[in-house]
Amino acid sequence: MGSMGVAVVGAGAAGLAAAKALLDDGVDVTVLEKGDRPGGLWAKDNASGLSPAYDSLHLNTSKGRTEFADFPMPAAWPDYPSADLIAGYLARYAATFGVTGHIRFGTTVTAVRRPGPAWEVESRAAGGAVTEEYDAVVVANGHNWDPKWPSPAYPGNFGGLQMHAHDYRSPDVFAGKRVLVVGMGNSAMDIAVDASYVSAGPVLLSSRHGTHIVPKYLFGRPSDLTGKALAVLPWRVRQRIAQSALRLAVGGPERYGLPKPAGGLFQNHPTISDTILHRLTHGEVVARPGVERLDGGRVVFTDGSAEDVDVIVWATGYRVSIPFLDRTWLGDDPEAMPLYQRVFHLGDPTLAFVGLMQSTGAALPVVEAQARLLAAHLGGRYALPSPAEQREAVRRAHAAAVERWGQKRPMMRIDFDQYVAALPREIQAGVRRAGRGATVHTPAAKAHA
Repeated sequence: MGSMGVAVVGAGAAGLAAAKALLDDGVDVTVLEKGDRPGGLWAKDNASGLSPAYDSLHLNTSKGRTEFADFPMPAAWPDYPSADLIAGYLARYAATFGVTGHIRFGTTVTAVRRPGPAWEVESRAAGGAVTEEYDAVVVANGHNWDPKWPSPAYPGNFGGLQMHAHDYRSPDVFAGKRVLVVGMGNSAMDIAVDASYVSAGPVLLSSRHGTHIVPKYLFGRPSDLTGKALAVLPWRVRQRIAQSALRLAVGGPERYGLPKPAGGLFQNHPTISDTILHRLTHGEVVARPGVERLDGGRVVFTDGSAEDVDVIVWATGYRVSIPFLDRTWLGDDPEAMPLYQRVFHLGDPTLAFVGLMQSTGAALPVVEAQARLLAAHLGGRYALPSPAEQREAVRRAHAAAVERWGQKRPMMRIDFDQYVAALPREIQAGVRRAGRGATVHTPAAKAHA
């Protein structure tokens, strides 16, 4: 069988970065994308139907901390660009680096398996189903598209409208309605703020657990630049300094009636929002404790209070879902799948993942760094450490993550600044291993010039 290069599943930021890096290394690439355009979750009218982007969505990390190193965002852009600007940026990135011509749109990957020396990738498009062979497969299908609803569901029945944040687009649906938003993440805050301008009465914001609310600007600068300045310090020292600055600037969430955060800053992902604090202080959004049960047109909360509600928005996050891989590769829980450097499958490094992580910062520089590591391996320059060393590295990273973040997706967690700095060093170490005669991947078919 002639070599058939690499399949990349998904043309969001992760898949585009992976394809770009592989092409730079001369590897032949095919990107399989369910939707009709690049951009993944940012492309809100994407035919895939998977994008959760809504009209008011903007970056919650500043452009200087979010842009690809290889493709800076325009200087004239605002610090926190809109989802539409980011979708356009990703499309231009794909076009500029010659990735667009390697994307097959309207193609849903239905199965990936390895019955022999090659990977078989089964996909479905308008022309029917096909099975093709590849040297390697890169999974870049994202993990913010499969809605996670409360499980088990809250007792009782609700007579009004229930929706997941994934399906929210504009506040029109809330006009003249009594609205409850459940959750404390970025989407929950954005939706509560949007709804508060059109709803009947204050929007109720319910959560069992608190989170730190970080405004988009601290002391006149984008707040995540503070994190960059402190990046060289141990995370506990960074945490103390940043929490002190945050308290000085806006006070704790309890000042606004919100629950006290269970962990410190940098332990649970903070919520980045200027506007929610403004709406809370004006009484247009009102904090409520966790939901106890549903009662027709009313919601009963854990403190015994009850409110009449017309619409419930469950901003309760997303499941990691990789439907085309079976348990042979994923194990019982994709969130707990061990990956060397969060990229290489321990059972077979020609199955790689880009973007399957939970970062303390922006995603784009992370997937760009992962893509470069992946390309160095599949391009034949980089040798992995021994399987035993890979397992030990994963074990150490997991133990450190549990100590810092507890049991909430510890295998997926990364410290943004530390990780982005570590991967180039890992590439150098792998190149040195290759120079000492360690096994490198046989380069996949070279792309045609």
